Amino acid sequence: WGQNVTLFCSATLLTSGVLERLTPLFQVSSRQEPCFFSSVPNQPVPPLAQTLQAYLKALEPLLPPEEINHTRRMVQEFGMPGGLGAKLQMGLERRARSTKNWIAPWWVQWAYLDSRQPLPVHSNPAISLPRRDYNGWRSQLLFASKLIAAVLDFKAKINTGQLPVDDLRGKPLCMELYPLLFSSCRIPGPKHDYVAHYGRSRRSPTHITVVRNYQFFQLEVYNSDGSRMTESQIHSQLLRIRSQSWKTDKEPMGILTSEHRHTWGQAYNRLLKDKLNKESVRLIETGLFSLCLDSPVMRISDEKYASRKAAQILHGGGTFSNSGNRWFDKTLQFVVGEDGSWGLLYEQATAEGPPIATLLDHILDYCEKPDPKRAPLVPLPMPKKLYFHIDREIKWDIEHAKQNLDILINDLDVNVFNFKRFGKELPKQHKLSPHSFIQVALQLAYYRVHNEACAACDIISQRMFRGGRTEYIRSPTNQTLKFILAFDDPSREAKLQLFREAVDTYAALTKQALKGHGIDSHLLGLKLQAIEEGLSVPKIFMDTAYGLATHWKLRTGQVPANTDSVMCFGPLVPDGYAVCYNPQADHVHFSITAFNCCEETHAETLAVTLKDTLCQLQELLQPTV
Repeated sequence: WGQNVTLFCSATLLTSGVLERLTPLFQVSSRQEPCFFSSVPNQPVPPLAQTLQAYLKALEPLLPPEEINHTRRMVQEFGMPGGLGAKLQMGLERRARSTKNWIAPWWVQWAYLDSRQPLPVHSNPAISLPRRDYNGWRSQLLFASKLIAAVLDFKAKINTGQLPVDDLRGKPLCMELYPLLFSSCRIPGPKHDYVAHYGRSRRSPTHITVVRNYQFFQLEVYNSDGSRMTESQIHSQLLRIRSQSWKTDKEPMGILTSEHRHTWGQAYNRLLKDKLNKESVRLIETGLFSLCLDSPVMRISDEKYASRKAAQILHGGGTFSNSGNRWFDKTLQFVVGEDGSWGLLYEQATAEGPPIATLLDHILDYCEKPDPKRAPLVPLPMPKKLYFHIDREIKWDIEHAKQNLDILINDLDVNVFNFKRFGKELPKQHKLSPHSFIQVALQLAYYRVHNEACAACDIISQRMFRGGRTEYIRSPTNQTLKFILAFDDPSREAKLQLFREAVDTYAALTKQALKGHGIDSHLLGLKLQAIEEGLSVPKIFMDTAYGLATHWKLRTGQVPANTDSVMCFGPLVPDGYAVCYNPQADHVHFSITAFNCCEETHAETLAVTLKDTLCQLQELLQPTV
């Protein structure tokens, strides 16, 4: 492969219950892009007693008292002074003193790289943006040229240190993820994956990958003098790519990346035995990012179009649609449809929601401006078409992947809607956190559909710490359950008081997590520390209560953005939902997904109930009578 590569994977990998040491296969050069983490503190290890107490509290709304008592005894034994918990806590504190971030590499490994599930639906989130005002391939290529120029402009701001430092409530956030977004790719392995980052090698890649009609092209986006290509230069190159990529019987090579990770890992090794394939795969993996030029989304009613559009970006719509235009392992993939649909798909081991939202804001701002530069009158090299040698084995791998992806896509129910009655200003007027307001509404809606409370995880960023990634906030709380059970009570004042308590309690949990005092990262750290020290997995993690409390039937995420976009991803469990939302001042964008194979879950039913619940909560805060 002959290039310097950084492998952003943890030094220790959890594999089949054993932590194995991994020596990086390549070394990175000493060149360092500008970064902005000097004023960001290290992530703390929360106090053990605090985490164990919060864990028991989180179990109370989900378990009957006798089961809670059994778990309480187990947790108390684990947390005794001088006991196993205290020993593991000391190990974590030592780790925190000697590493940049004590939990992030483990978290990325456990949450993403150890997972063997397919990346589409199960892992990679998609962001769908408002449809552009065009229809047809000419406008598609013009917009795609603008988008590529905008992304290159964003990358230049990262490289030169001009990107403003993100902040949360006035405090700076870690910016380490930004340079890693480009020229990086997930690599499949038999037991676990890793991430290869090519952007810091001595000769950083200067190309992107463009894919149309399942055919991949290497497109150089910098001139020989190192200057970025202008929009008109990029546009002329995209026209050339279009002329070389008419619909043929080409095999959809990108479909292979949608497979179960073990299956794809085996196919990947077979693929790379051939020199031509190895070169083509390498050019896809090393590219700055990918651009997918999609055929139109099938037009249906306006109401259902938003859901169809989001699904199209998430997985490509199936093997007879645009799924062959994806390389799901690639960190950044921009999707531009012929019908004006567009968005972004990203791989989570390297990227996460807030930096992606910042990138999209930059693209939208850039798209409002005219092309700043004239195209120099220099001949451009022809974009390089990437070829693959497909033998009988690889052909079989592709057919198998096609079948599995279509089954997965047909199983996913996607419901995207814009709730227009009110937005985040309503909770703010009543001195309530909009995020916590929506979380309580989601728990209430779930209860009204299923007549039970469920374990839910809300994804929250930890970038206020150096190298920080994400954490879960658990719900429901005791206060939320009290409010849910009292919801049909005619007494408005009592109900309103319970609602306020539920929202405020969730807001307090959010504050704890933002201080680095969440539960789940710490519990994971304790478990992996035990394995690292060669000990048995502690009993509290073998308890049925732990299994129930981590069977996340409701996976949620807020990705606030300055634009009307919506994120979409699949549920974490077969009988669960995934809900993502983007609150604006006077409306909220929601996406809800569920699996059709589960008879109990229906995305549309939850969506209808959620809309009704939000309207009733508005009535509770602002009675019309």
